[in-house]
Amino acid sequence: MQKLLVLLVLFIGLLPPSLIAQENAKNDSLPTTWELMKYDGASAFAGLKKAYTAPLNWQKDDFITAGAVVLGTAALYTFDEESSDYFRKQGEGAPQLVRDIGWYFGSPQNNYGLTGAVYLVGVFTKNEKIRKTGVLMISAATASGIIQSISKTAVGRARPTAEEGKNSFKPFSSEGQYHAFPSGHTILSFTTMYALSKQFKNPFIKAGLMGVGLISPVSRLWSGAHWLTDVGLSLALSVAVVDTIDKYLSTERNYEDADKNGISWKMHLGLGRVGIVGTF
Repeated sequence: MQKLLVLLVLFIGLLPPSLIAQENAKNDSLPTTWELMKYDGASAFAGLKKAYTAPLNWQKDDFITAGAVVLGTAALYTFDEESSDYFRKQGEGAPQLVRDIGWYFGSPQNNYGLTGAVYLVGVFTKNEKIRKTGVLMISAATASGIIQSISKTAVGRARPTAEEGKNSFKPFSSEGQYHAFPSGHTILSFTTMYALSKQFKNPFIKAGLMGVGLISPVSRLWSGAHWLTDVGLSLALSVAVVDTIDKYLSTERNYEDADKNGISWKMHLGLGRVGIVGTF
């Protein structure tokens, strides 16, 4: 994670000053970086509000989807304890590197470091698509993060490691062992990677990015920090929040993928490589 952030910073720092100067001279009429950041800040805040008010405008299909999620969660709940025993047993032989990646990637400081770096690249290159992705990642992570922070305390569900069973709840407890639902690591990691996957059209790349987002949820099941229903509902919440904010940014905010700089910047991901390419 730290290496990725360093590479993004180096990318910004190593762009030729002459190129920057030329582009600035040619594009004096374009919005300044400060103007873009103000616009993006308003977009992120409005997107956050949209995520919270979206249920007020649900249609029939939305209620059907919500009902399916509830029924699916109820089905998972019936064997929460059995699935927890299985994952904890599997976790005993899981590679420590994978477990570490799951923990650090789902931590707020690392997660926001990545989302912030993506956004800064979009602002610096004045690429609307990358800027929109950065705004989406930040807004969605914040919206879902606030929900999980409040829910953890309000619900007070005991973690599997508390050895009290799936039906043990102590609402508004300040003890960490009663903060199982929802899974903060799951929400932050999957929200970020699901939002990032919308940058790409290739289904294999999309699946790969979402697969990376699932490392944290699985690692939390391995460690006995969460029940399967905690993780399942957290994933559903992440998808709902990202899709809602993405739709808002696409339909109500001005993030057109237009080449206004004379340079088209795009993210590229492939076997053994990741980077940002500028096409003149």
